[in-house]
This record gives sequence, structure tokens and C-alpha cells, in this order.
Amino acid sequence: MNTTELFLIAMLIVFSLPYLIWRLGRTEYWAPLVVVQIVTGILLGPGVLGLLAPEAYRFVFTPAVIGSLNSIAWWAVMLFVWIAGIELDLSQAWRHRRESGITAGLALGMPLLFGGGAAVAMLATPGWVGERALSWQFVLGVGMSCAVTALPILILFMEKLDILRRPIGQRILRYASLDDIAIWGVLALILMDWQRVGKQAFFLAAFGLVGYALRQLMVRIPERDRWYAGLIWLAACGLGADWSGLHYMVGAFLAGAIMDSDWFDQKQMDALRHHVLLVVMPVFFLSTGLRTNWAIGGYAVFIAAAWLLLASVVGKLIGVHLAGRLLGWARGEASLIGWLLQTKALIMIIFANVLLDKQLITNATFTALLLMAVGSTMLTVPIVSPMLARLKALLGKSS
Repeated sequence: MNTTELFLIAMLIVFSLPYLIWRLGRTEYWAPLVVVQIVTGILLGPGVLGLLAPEAYRFVFTPAVIGSLNSIAWWAVMLFVWIAGIELDLSQAWRHRRESGITAGLALGMPLLFGGGAAVAMLATPGWVGERALSWQFVLGVGMSCAVTALPILILFMEKLDILRRPIGQRILRYASLDDIAIWGVLALILMDWQRVGKQAFFLAAFGLVGYALRQLMVRIPERDRWYAGLIWLAACGLGADWSGLHYMVGAFLAGAIMDSDWFDQKQMDALRHHVLLVVMPVFFLSTGLRTNWAIGGYAVFIAAAWLLLASVVGKLIGVHLAGRLLGWARGEASLIGWLLQTKALIMIIFANVLLDKQLITNATFTALLLMAVGSTMLTVPIVSPMLARLKALLGKSS
């Protein structure tokens, strides 16, 4: 079969198999479709399908097919991160800056500390640290992977739980938005290359100047033209960031973060996010699954994933409970918020992909982080749903 036919077989698998598992298995309560797509991507990778049916794996996933899938995945995830950047709204966080700063800081800082501790233990064993990583980059990268909250998936979950538009939902969005900025800031710090610091400084300076000009332009052109201008800006920022060594994903986030969400029709933005998740992000999940690896030993990867999951969950809950004690929250409030902020999935996977691209972690570490993200995300709804039934009085609390 030619490459086109093999590519279409891969596309047929990636769109049909997760959907059938999700729909026929009725997994929505504990694993929404996006989580099933991620898990299916892992199962189709070399660690599972490649081990159980190596000939079938090599037949479909040839280098040419993988290259084609990766190209779609790059653009898909750039669009997704760009939209997430546009939708960041920090005005509410600034209005409630004391409460938001304390909660977001502890919700990020404690799992970062716990995850960094787990990473220090991993340093002693060969096979986890990437070839180009300094120890601090590995520790900080793994720690931040344990601390991250996936804002887009959190929104999806809170819509399902019917709390997104309620005061408690808006509070949680404030905390997650601040953490989102910290995540990309830390990633930029990790990727700072002192041999290319001149290029990176030039990119950031050019980004500031051109970004200012873009903001002046966007308010003067019709809305239909803003979408085209935004996509051109996205491609340019991705190119500039990657050229400078900061990675195209940092550029994609910056491209969105400098733009205002009220420049666009909210319904159209919601539809774009929905269609990106529907049409192209499943390819990213498959592409991610194809990067998993069990060469270090399946048991070791699962042990590492469990270790990281424990650090992530315990660190996040301790951090949010400390915030609740400082701010005088009601009983049960910190647990509810802490478990909702456990949601990882997409953003952590994107973050870990960047670390793998830059050879700061190995495929084995990437696989462990991926399993940790899936486990953390799958815990969220089953634990939060019964809490909401008991804590109805908290749903209207705005601070």
C-alpha cells in the first residue's frame, strides 16, 4: 500500500477506535472522549501495539506516515495553545488578587515541590534524564508537570458538572489562569539557551514591538479580518520562538496571550475550540502515543508514574488546603477546589512534549508523565461529583 492509503488507515483508526470505546463503553463519567483519545494513542504506540503486534504496527506507522501525522499534530496543538492564550482573562484575578495569588501560588508551588522531590529521586537511576538536560532543568520540568492544571479540560469538566458559570467555577478559573501563565514562564526559563541568548533576546524584543503594532491594528480592522491576522501572527510567533530556541509552543502561547478575547465573537471562539478538539487534536493524541516507550521496563515506568501521581495529588491538595486555612474557607471547600485543579491532560502533555523535543527527558520519563496525567485527570469527576452533592452551599460563594 502507498503512503496515502496507510495515512488514511491511521486516520480511520484514530477517529473510530476512541469514539467506539467512549460511546459503547459509556466512559463519560470517569473518562471523557478526550481522555479516551489520549489512552488510545498510548495503546497504539510502540509500547503496546508495537509490542503485541509489531508487524501491524510497522505496517501502518511507517516513518512517512508518522511524519505526516506529526505535521498535523504540530499545527493542531499550536492552534489549541493559541486559543488558550487568547481566552486568558486576568482582570478578575487582579480584582481578587490577594485571594487568587495565595491560592494559585500554593496550588502550584506545593505540587511543584513534591514533584521536584520525586524527580530528584529519579536522577539517581539511569534512563530518566534526557541527553541535553542539566539536573535543575529535569527537576524543574518534572516538578512543573506535576503542578500544572489544564485550563481547557478544566473548563470542559466544569461545564459537565454545571458549575462553570457559577461563582465557584469562576474562582477556580482565576486560580488556573494564573497557574497557566506561570507554567509557560517556567517553560521559557527551562528552555533558555545561553549559547543562543542573543537570538532569544532579539525574539522577545521583536515580539514586544510587533505585538504592540498588532494590538493597534486589530482594533482597526473588521472582525472577519482579525481571524486571518491572528493566524498569520500565530505562525510568525511560532517560527520566531522556535528559531530562537524557545520552542514553537512558547511562541503559540505568547501569540494568544497578547491578544484580547473581546476582539472575537465568543460563540465563534467556542466553536473554533470545539472544532480543533474534534477535527485535529485526536491526531496530536495519536502522535503523542507514538512517542511513548517502555524500554526502561514496563514495571519501572508504572512505578514512576504512580510515584509522580502521588506527588501531584498530595502536593496539590496540601497547597490548596493551606490556602483555605489562610483565607478562612468553609469546610470541604479546599478539597473540592483541590480536586478540580488536579485536571492535567492536554496542557501537561503539551508541556512534556516540549521537554522531550528538547531532550530534557527521555521517552520513558515522558511515558510516566503521560500516565500520571491520564490518572490525575480520570480521578477528577468521580471524586468531585459526590462532593458537589454535599456542598451545594459553596456553589454561590465568590471568594
